[in-house]
Amino acid sequence: MTSLFFTHALLPDGWAERVRITVLNGLINAVETNVQPGSADQCAGVALPGMPNVHSHAFQRGMAGLSERRLREEDSFWSWREIMYRFLDRMTPDDVEAIAAQAYVEMLCGGFTRVGEFHYVHQSPDGTPYADPAELSVRIASAAYRAGIRLTLLPCFYAHADFGAAPPEPGQRRFVNTLDSYAALLGRLPRLLAALDGATLGLAPHSLRAVSADELAALVALAGDRPIHIHAAEQQREVEASLAWSGRRPIEWLLDHVPIDARWCLIHATHMTSDETARLAATGATVGLCPLTEASLGDGTFPAVAWQAAGGRIAIGTDSNIQIDVAAELRQLEYGQRLFTRRRNVLAAGQGASTGATLFNAALAGGAAVLAAPVPRLAPGAPADIVSLDHDTACFDAANDANRLDAWLFAAARSPVCDVWVAGIHLVADGRHRAADPIRSAYRACVRRLMLA
Repeated sequence: MTSLFFTHALLPDGWAERVRITVLNGLINAVETNVQPGSADQCAGVALPGMPNVHSHAFQRGMAGLSERRLREEDSFWSWREIMYRFLDRMTPDDVEAIAAQAYVEMLCGGFTRVGEFHYVHQSPDGTPYADPAELSVRIASAAYRAGIRLTLLPCFYAHADFGAAPPEPGQRRFVNTLDSYAALLGRLPRLLAALDGATLGLAPHSLRAVSADELAALVALAGDRPIHIHAAEQQREVEASLAWSGRRPIEWLLDHVPIDARWCLIHATHMTSDETARLAATGATVGLCPLTEASLGDGTFPAVAWQAAGGRIAIGTDSNIQIDVAAELRQLEYGQRLFTRRRNVLAAGQGASTGATLFNAALAGGAAVLAAPVPRLAPGAPADIVSLDHDTACFDAANDANRLDAWLFAAARSPVCDVWVAGIHLVADGRHRAADPIRSAYRACVRRLMLA
């Protein structure tokens, strides 16, 4: 049994002081409040449940910072994608694992304790299958194991370059599967994930650009009760292409043709009409928002005010992993809405409500729902996935129960995440991951070689 003591802890019914949490076999065994630290306690700061990250392309961490030079007059997501394809062409399975492990270490240090890996690189650089069709899925699972983060693997089905089942482009050759080869891959994964504590499995049709209508119907049937994640309406050009193909916008088409329900996570959903917003919220689906990536790529502004008013659920992800930090994602979400509406505290849940608490609690619940995972909470019986913030950070000097989350999300000069436990295992201590050195060494060697290739 492990005993942890925190100055403050966010429990299901609110903040508590002087909290002891005991952990047994990876689960929270007991929670005591208003106690004094004991000699056997590991003492830390402000305890929070670990945040789920619903959308990651881990390999893209290796190219962060390499696309910030304008190469054409109209730079956009589509020109960024060309850079990504060139970077991807060079990567070996060892590279995929090295970059993913580094990304997952950074996720833990940034306050995430579970990652939904939207994994779409399946084939060798020339597009031929590996001897084991799950080779790169194995590497993702290995990276998660080495870092200690919980994994929801979302193998991506990708078959086409554009709407109407257009043939894939050369840069997409590493993504492509047939329905038969994808089903074989999916069948291989439950046994693989069984070796990882708490790992879960979902499906990810990449987008309506990359999946035909018939293929999407087959994938929905194949999913059963597993989560289904799909990119939708990220770019205005995508919306225009969808209208040209079907006469319907991407989310409108999905709502008209697919039984969307609470299993579904629509990634981005940036460009929705008011009718789409209301209809999608009514299905119980979650929108997976990646505010830093959406800002980086110039995607546009998600209609968060209308979505919130319709009762829609949100979750957050790190997508291209340009920066990996829970607070940064949630802050960008709120600040983007402030710029768009020219108001403050736009997403606070009513008058007098904390913006930080509204966002944090919504992302916790929404993220767990679409990663087939329990809602993170500091309560007996819950997984011991705990993030601790350094209470000596200056942003907390004037903090109280009403504004402690606001102080973290909106006022910290640096990340105050100091300690992280997953299944009760102390993975991050004093801001440093216990396997940081070997994982960083492999990552450094990998990206330096890729830059010379």
